[in-house]
Amino acid sequence: MEKYDVCVVGGGPSGYAAAIRALDYGKRVLLVEKNRLGGAGIYEGALSSKTLWEIAKDVSHLHITDRGYRVHGYDLDYQAIIRTVHEAEAERNAQMRLQLDYFEKTGRFAYKTGFASFDSPHEIKIESDARREVVWAENVILATGSSPRKLAHIPVDEKIIVTSDGISNFDNFPESLVILGAGVIGCEFATIFAAFGKTKVFIIDKSEQILPFEDEDLTCIVAENMEKNGVTIHRKSALKSMEIENGRVKYVLNYYDGRCETYYAEKALISIGRVANTAGLRLENAGVEVDERGQIVNDDSQTTAKHIYVVGDLTADICLVNVGELEARHAVEKIYASVPSPVSYDNVSTIMFLSPEVAGVGLNEKQCRSAKMPYRVGVYRYEFISRAICQRNDRGFIKMIVSDDDEMRLLGIRAVGAHASSVIQASALLIRDKRSIAELAELVHPHPSITEGIQECARMLLGNSIFKPEVFKDRLRCCRVDENGNKTDLIQGIPVPVFASCQA
Repeated sequence: MEKYDVCVVGGGPSGYAAAIRALDYGKRVLLVEKNRLGGAGIYEGALSSKTLWEIAKDVSHLHITDRGYRVHGYDLDYQAIIRTVHEAEAERNAQMRLQLDYFEKTGRFAYKTGFASFDSPHEIKIESDARREVVWAENVILATGSSPRKLAHIPVDEKIIVTSDGISNFDNFPESLVILGAGVIGCEFATIFAAFGKTKVFIIDKSEQILPFEDEDLTCIVAENMEKNGVTIHRKSALKSMEIENGRVKYVLNYYDGRCETYYAEKALISIGRVANTAGLRLENAGVEVDERGQIVNDDSQTTAKHIYVVGDLTADICLVNVGELEARHAVEKIYASVPSPVSYDNVSTIMFLSPEVAGVGLNEKQCRSAKMPYRVGVYRYEFISRAICQRNDRGFIKMIVSDDDEMRLLGIRAVGAHASSVIQASALLIRDKRSIAELAELVHPHPSITEGIQECARMLLGNSIFKPEVFKDRLRCCRVDENGNKTDLIQGIPVPVFASCQA
């Protein structure tokens, strides 16, 4: 029986990061992956969908008619686009595989393909079509990821009714596509197919607001842009039924006002979250407890079996590639370096690939109000940022949330608009270190750049911005919000609406 210092189960982003970090400590490492190295971080997930988004964004530029040029006569080939996506997947997989091949030659690392499960707390059985073996590991890190959630009454065949795993199975751009779920993944795919301009997109949303975890001013811009691009949002609706009828999708919605409507679409995408991949691991043989929801019980990634850790989507914290890699590295460091502090999720940067792009770190207003936390907020619109003016694309804003005191520590930031993801990272450092926005105001940014908006938003809250909110009252806002959610204009001291339509 082969013995290892650590066995990592799952070769997605989290598992791969854990295995490589364990090698940094000079340990003998085994990485087991049942299917494809890279997992959902590459295939039918983060890399593939974002590659598709980038292509769709390029195509959307061809539709622009107000900048002195028009494009005629271009063709779109869905299968060629999907091949481009597969090329991106293959490129990343090859990089990962090349590194594993290098470390396998050292004798300290092994990579095995197969399904892993526990025979005992330290014995892992690995089964594949070619072989069956049992290995022993002093420590185990579970990184088996997650899969799209399905509903028993919806006949998902990954051809007509699909999850995110089935998008590449389409023969062509569907004439129409209905998406169940108005969260990040559903809205991203709505954005992608609308941008190509070949598909009529519908979103089923049980609430009034898409992306319900985000602030209304942000989601309003995203929803408006979706509808401008032809997306229909079935707001305040509940799915009564969905079935395949004569090769098409028939779906029935119950609206909250009492209406019941029947619709048809060529394809359907089910986007209602993901579920942890724990089936078949035989966790009971290892003494690993699960809760009533089937989630693995853990304390800062450590399970009830103290030598077994869970990372990535299995932790049920935040299902993101960067978070999974952070948790994986932390678990290894916890084993071999006795790291005392738990993982902090307070300054995790996120990006939503929508139109416009959305990025954030730290708290949003909804979270502050829920915690009855007083704060100050500044909103600086893209129309005052020179780079956005150059791009002729000034729809968006930067929102900065700070503590309601003289120090004005940065609590959170949201950016919606072009290059949003590139403007927030310095803010993550300030949030982590509980530092004042005065430091942001002192930085010298390249000109013209979108990041200048961060500086001006900070200056506005500090009272020394170049463009003054008292002059541009409807477009630049600077408010104090008390523990009850009441907003007062910081400059004029008068009450302002918590939300004014789509004005931030």
